[in-house]
Amino acid sequence: MWYFTWILGLLLACSLGIINVLRLEAQETWDKEHIPLDPLTQLMTKETMLGRLKEKVENSKRNGFPFSILFISLKDFKTRHNDLPDYEMDAILRGVADCFKSDIRAGVDIAARIGEQDFLIALPGSPLRKAERLAEQIKNGISQQVKAPGLTVEASVGVAEYAARPVDEEFAATANEVDNLINAAVAKSA
Repeated sequence: MWYFTWILGLLLACSLGIINVLRLEAQETWDKEHIPLDPLTQLMTKETMLGRLKEKVENSKRNGFPFSILFISLKDFKTRHNDLPDYEMDAILRGVADCFKSDIRAGVDIAARIGEQDFLIALPGSPLRKAERLAEQIKNGISQQVKAPGLTVEASVGVAEYAARPVDEEFAATANEVDNLINAAVAKSA
């Protein structure tokens, strides 16, 4: 008799696990379809990215894994803006976004346009060394692949790593932690 109870319990646990997986997959699909994107680059917006970074900080606190961010800024973009027509500047921004999309891990890493010439990429589970290698790869890719008539597009890239602090700290501090992380990456890009 206890066999039946044990088997029923096992079946119930398996079915609840499957339901939970399906619920998470449905939530991810809904999120992907309803995330506001920058209309030009089809990357996340700044507001969405800041919310996602807060989630990454909380996840890092829970699981202890670090994550890194890349801050990418196009050099002399504003001074070039007066030299080229808008459609060419838009093509440059789309080209830069395409470089990110080809270099980051689909479904894992998150890229966003956070300003006219500034981009941010979150790399969950990536330590600083791995992020630095990716930063160099992206920087080289931008200078080699993104072209404009008579113009070389260059980017400065800053890398910062978030290392989890002990779990007993408040999660409410994540907004300040995200700001500090971004500021560290911006300072390194200069």
